[in-house]
Amino acid sequence: MALGPAEVTHGPMFVGTVLMLALYGIMVTQAYLYFTTYTKDRKWMKFYVFILFIAVTLKVIFNIIYLYDALIIHYDDPVYLQSATLMFNTDPAMTGIISTYVQCFFAWRVGVITTKRWLGGLIVMLSFIGGLSAIASAVAAGYIPVFTSFQKFQAAVILWLGGSVLSDIFITVLLVWHLNRRKTGFSTTDDIVNRIIRLTIQTGMITTIFAFIDLILFVTDPTGLHLIFNFPLCVLYANSLMSTLNSRGSWRFVQNKEGLSSSGQQTSAIVRPGGANTNVVHLKTRPEVFVQVESHQMVDVADSKGDLFSDDIPKIRDSTNSSAISHV
Repeated sequence: MALGPAEVTHGPMFVGTVLMLALYGIMVTQAYLYFTTYTKDRKWMKFYVFILFIAVTLKVIFNIIYLYDALIIHYDDPVYLQSATLMFNTDPAMTGIISTYVQCFFAWRVGVITTKRWLGGLIVMLSFIGGLSAIASAVAAGYIPVFTSFQKFQAAVILWLGGSVLSDIFITVLLVWHLNRRKTGFSTTDDIVNRIIRLTIQTGMITTIFAFIDLILFVTDPTGLHLIFNFPLCVLYANSLMSTLNSRGSWRFVQNKEGLSSSGQQTSAIVRPGGANTNVVHLKTRPEVFVQVESHQMVDVADSKGDLFSDDIPKIRDSTNSSAISHV
C-alpha cells in the first residue's frame, strides 16, 4: 500500500521535532547554568553563547511554524504536503550555520591546546565547506521543492553532512591525542585529563553518529526518514558546546580535592622556604613507620594566549620528587 504524502515526510519530521524539543529543553537549562555560574567568563565568550542560543531558538521556532502550517492548516491538501516551503528550507540552512558555528569554537580550542593553529584552520575549512553546502542545499530545495526529488541535489547534501562528519572526527581525534600526551603521572591531574577525554569522545561521537545516519538515510531512502536525525542535529551541536563549557566546574572540584591522597591515606602539608611543599603521609598499618615525601609545588600555569580552558589541563612547572623512609 502506497504511503500518503504526510506519512512519507511529515511523520519523520514530527518525530524529529519531538527529539529536537527535548534537546532544546536541555539546551535552555545548559544556557541558564552557564550564564548564572560562569559570570567571570570573557565577554566575547558570553556573547558567543548568547548568539548560539538565539540561533537555535529561531531554528526551533521555524520548524514548529512549518509543521503547524503543514499538519494543521493544510492537513487535507496532498499537493501542498508533497512540496517544501520557504519555512522548511530554513532548516538545512540553519542547521549548517549552527553546526559550523559550534565547530569553529572547537577548532579554536584545538588550535590553542595543540599550539598548532593550522590544525584549527583545517577544521574551520571543513566546517565552512559543510556550512556552505547546507545553504546550497536549502537554495536547491527552493528550485526542486518536491520532497521525493531531493536526491537530485544529492551532491550538496553529501558535502554538507560529510564535511560535518569529518570535522567532528578531526576535532575528537586531535583533542584526545593531545590530551593523552598531557598526562603527568599524578593521579589527580590524570583523572582530570581522563574526564576531559571522556567528555570529548561522548560529545563528538553523538553528533558524528547523527550526521552520519542522516547522510546514509538521505542517500539510500527517497522518503523523509532522514529528517528524524536531521531536525535535532543542530541542537545536539549546541548541547555539545554547552556541556563542554559547563563541565569546567566539576573538573576544578576534582582538582581542588584535599584531605586524602590517591590511596586513601591521610596527608598533611608543610610549606618550606623556596616554594617546596613537604607532604607527610601517615601509614595506619604500622605506627612506628612514616613515609616523608618531598615534592615541589604543582602550579596551574595560565596560557599566555588567554586560553579559556587553562584550568582544564594542569600544566606542571616542576614535578621533581624525592622520597625518604625513616624508622622511629
